[in-house]
Amino acid sequence: MASSPRLPEPSPLAGRIPSMSKLDGRIGGLTAGYDLHADWDGSRLTGRIGGQIQGKDLRLEVQSGDVDGRVGGVVAGFDVDGDVSGQRVEVRLGGRIDGDSLSLDIRGDEVRGRFSGRIAGKDVTLTRRGEQLSGRIGGQVDGKDVTLTLGDVPLELAALAAVCAYKALEDVQQGTAPSSYGGAS
Repeated sequence: MASSPRLPEPSPLAGRIPSMSKLDGRIGGLTAGYDLHADWDGSRLTGRIGGQIQGKDLRLEVQSGDVDGRVGGVVAGFDVDGDVSGQRVEVRLGGRIDGDSLSLDIRGDEVRGRFSGRIAGKDVTLTRRGEQLSGRIGGQVDGKDVTLTLGDVPLELAALAAVCAYKALEDVQQGTAPSSYGGAS
């Protein structure tokens, strides 16, 4: 007897959310910051970091705990590749050589971790209060505040999107907007 074809496993995040939810807010201040607006459909977070002229598209797709996506366009942007769960985020932003690692621990409503390495990296400290996610990425001098409204977007994905927005803003401010192509990450 022939076995039926095996269907792909649904995202572990898919059962936790309604059909569409919004992620909205800002990373950074009024003059040196980026808006973040994205829609979550249960498996994909798509939207925009920054404005219509100076900004980048955001596309993250989650399937069975694996996250893949891109921030920016084909040439000016960076890949997102790694793993997400309700307890951890382990992701590479950009390529193997010119990219940054992101490691976050999630305990209840607290997100703590490190972006871009142990020595030259930045601390990530975020807290969810109801539908709000706030905190800071980086230090008191060179860091950026995070203020987001989550709706029903999973905490781990909202934290990842916040760091993606921070990296996009940091790349523009440093004049080093990287490019990495699909197999380079």
